[in-house]
Amino acid sequence: MSDDSFSATLRKQIVQAVNRVRETTPLAQSFTNFVTMNLVANAQLAAGGTAAMSFLPDDVIDTAEIAGSNYINVGTLLPFFKDALPEIAYKLHKNGKTWVLDPVAAGIGKTRTAILESFRTYTPTIVRGNASEIIALDAMWGLAQNDSTVPGTRPAGVEAVDEVDAAVDAAKRLARHLVKRSPIGAGAVAVSGAVDLVTDGEHVFRLPGGSAMMTKITGAGCSLGGVTATYLAVAEPLVATISASLLYNRASEIAEAKSSGPGSFQVALLDALWNVTAEEVAASEIIID
Repeated sequence: MSDDSFSATLRKQIVQAVNRVRETTPLAQSFTNFVTMNLVANAQLAAGGTAAMSFLPDDVIDTAEIAGSNYINVGTLLPFFKDALPEIAYKLHKNGKTWVLDPVAAGIGKTRTAILESFRTYTPTIVRGNASEIIALDAMWGLAQNDSTVPGTRPAGVEAVDEVDAAVDAAKRLARHLVKRSPIGAGAVAVSGAVDLVTDGEHVFRLPGGSAMMTKITGAGCSLGGVTATYLAVAEPLVATISASLLYNRASEIAEAKSSGPGSFQVALLDALWNVTAEEVAASEIIID
């Protein structure tokens, strides 16, 4: 398939994903950062989906039976998460359920590291994080043990200290690992930055655009993870990841133009998620490496 044909097919799939979410309002439940869960839920609703939030393993496992997909965010941990999250990941994997991981602050703390290391075997379907988080997760999972070119990792808190290009190889290795371990035989990794990057381990897509105002509100990345899960409920991982990222790029640009600061930007972002069209999302610039 030529690049033009591949791109045309991908854009049709993006239109289908955006429209299908709005037509079917799929449920994507979240075990997410309680600092930002309100924005996560509101963003999922604004994108056209349905939200459910819980921190109880049995709740999450039972709800997964009726949810289209699931989202786990490891920000702002509580002590019981160390046991709860590996249990949830195991059951989701065993039951063939798809889920999105946001490895917030990967590389900081023994508890967070233990949780993220446990996901190596019972893997998510999609990983979405910043460059530093993706590099750190790749190292935790030991996917580059024989690669002397791998950059050193360093805890970065919730902010990236690495550029997106530094995480390309790590993202591809992670994606290939997800595909290999996935109950559905597919997976994808997204690296957020000035130009977002998405890969399925074989193809690499760069998605220019978006607004720097996204860094001025709490929960922009968390809510993108939740919306990615919403799209995963109706589309295969690569299409879901690209569609959600492009939706956020276009919506954040619209929101920036209409806002006067972080407060009004957050409100405008939710409105834009609701109003941007599938065709506008699919017409976005996509660079295929």
